[in-house]
Amino acid sequence: MSLHLGVNIDHVATLRQARYRTMHGAHNVEPSILKAALEAEAAGAHSITIHLRADRRHIVDDDVYLLRREIGTMMNLEMGNTPEIIGIALEVKPHFVCMVPENREEVTTEGGLDVVGQKASLHASVSQLEANGTRVSMFIDPDLDQVRASAEIGASMIELHTGTFANELGEKRQAEALRLKAAAELGQSLGLQINAGHGLTTKNLPELFIVPHLAELNIGHSIVARSVFVGLRKAIQEMLEAMKGYPA
Repeated sequence: MSLHLGVNIDHVATLRQARYRTMHGAHNVEPSILKAALEAEAAGAHSITIHLRADRRHIVDDDVYLLRREIGTMMNLEMGNTPEIIGIALEVKPHFVCMVPENREEVTTEGGLDVVGQKASLHASVSQLEANGTRVSMFIDPDLDQVRASAEIGASMIELHTGTFANELGEKRQAEALRLKAAAELGQSLGLQINAGHGLTTKNLPELFIVPHLAELNIGHSIVARSVFVGLRKAIQEMLEAMKGYPA
């Protein structure tokens, strides 16, 4: 199976919120989060990723319900492990949920979830969501203990945090790629689907390709940034083309 691409459109919502944070019902609100999702689908995206944060800084509740109703491909809902958001996920029933850490001071998600330290609460949430028909992923650093804990709580998938890999160069990036490789190998042996994301670009992807068993990459910022110059569809197609280099 070829490597799949989940397109994160949070930053499209960020642009909308810059002006229309309190005016979602206005006739002239733009850019449309739905149009962005449909454009991503038309470009060949395999899933649409959105993050419903506790502070609703970009994606808001209406976006979640609208996209779940209107898009034709898979929805991947990133979320913190809080009762409010869990309740929304149980109602909306996205195809996938990715549990992530949240820090109100961060601009975007930085670092992986501490599954080891939150096993009891995460296990309860995973059980609810999986029983409700949603496959659950843990967004974790490439730490073997975190991989094992993710399997132990019943998650179907892990998404390996590639931010450190993306931010390093040379030998340090190579060392992080080896950590990712080891985590992927362990996860696959434990029956987990292996996804990856954060900071990935068409330029650094080739160095990630030593990591085996990857099923899907979730990429947002690089694609939306590139779309400013070439359009969203073209930016996604460029990323898909770069992903063809991943060994089957």
